[in-house]
Amino acid sequence: MPLFRLSFACLLALSSAYVNAREYAYSDAHLHYVDFFQETAGMPKLLKAMDDNVIEHVMISGIPVAKKWHEDEPKRPRYYAGDDADAYWYSATDVIVAAAVNKLTPAQRQRFHPFLSGFNPNDKNSATHIQRMLDLNPGLWQGIGEVFTRHDDLTALTSGDTPRANNEAMTRIYHLAAENDLSVMLHSNITSKREKNPLYLSEIEEPLRNHPHTRFIWAHAGTSAEVHRHQTQLDFLLPTLTRMLEAYPNLFIDLSWSMLTPYLLDAQGKPSEAWLKLVERFPDRFMLGSDVVGRFNKLGKEMRSFDPFLDALPEQVARKVARDNFLAILPRNR
Repeated sequence: MPLFRLSFACLLALSSAYVNAREYAYSDAHLHYVDFFQETAGMPKLLKAMDDNVIEHVMISGIPVAKKWHEDEPKRPRYYAGDDADAYWYSATDVIVAAAVNKLTPAQRQRFHPFLSGFNPNDKNSATHIQRMLDLNPGLWQGIGEVFTRHDDLTALTSGDTPRANNEAMTRIYHLAAENDLSVMLHSNITSKREKNPLYLSEIEEPLRNHPHTRFIWAHAGTSAEVHRHQTQLDFLLPTLTRMLEAYPNLFIDLSWSMLTPYLLDAQGKPSEAWLKLVERFPDRFMLGSDVVGRFNKLGKEMRSFDPFLDALPEQVARKVARDNFLAILPRNR
């Protein structure tokens, strides 16, 4: 082929690829407005990050615990795992979120979907507290969570009894959620750092089975950075998740960052065929989350990191995962 014809063919191919490149609008289904010290970069920076990265909607929540700066520590830790001081349940986190959202214009407020998180999952009074918060701000709260149950080392550091997703206090909350058409986002690790089996699966499967009228969003599908630090990949995760999605139509999966590698993408960034097939089979049950904590400078990067996986899906499915599936689980009266 003559050189000019070859160049023209390459140019045409590149032009076609550019024209067909997908651009996504996103819903962030997992965002924390504050960090573990209940501090935030603020709503103006969050709005700018959303506008700059076509993030049309966000689930916005606080952090249900605050990290203690212990009297014996000369330097304040930067994260909950920074030292051995404990963390404690912190209800005012919801007040911070409500105040930030209520200051927005009506048009801006339509983009924010606040979830209540400031309660102790071990306290059977918590359902009453949640109802009180719903009554104080009618129409504001659109979900419950992220509820911290089994959560790596944070579980051991948190004061009081160890929370579990299947305890009696949470059972009351699930009933309340169903009555108010609120989804519940749970952080409940599927296993420990060293067990190569779904050791804690029953703790989330029991609520799924017993509360079919409550919508559950499983944060990171039970995975975490700490689990992956000790076990690079959970081989049982895909078959377990497949069975659960078949069995429980009230289960939805938050594909936030700990799911990206090594599950959705391999080390070279190639999408996993097995995970693509699972999402295609259940196209309405997966959503994206950044899981940013109080700082928003990397919000766009976190959301766009899913683009290679989205691009490998059928376009209609990809747009559901990127934006629409999260909006579909919000209260119907909105």
